[in-house]
Amino acid sequence: MAVLVDEAGHRLLTPEERAIKAQERATQVQEQAEKLAAKLRSLGVDPDTV
Repeated sequence: MAVLVDEAGHRLLTPEERAIKAQERATQVQEQAEKLAAKLRSLGVDPDTV
């Protein structure tokens, strides 16, 4: 398989690698949202009404 590079010579991700990275980021964002919601609840704030 050929390795794709950009104009600066940096390796480009394959579509599969991009999908994996996107899924990892989505998981991180979801975890952060859940942590924030838990913190808000601990302060007596309903995160669904903010």
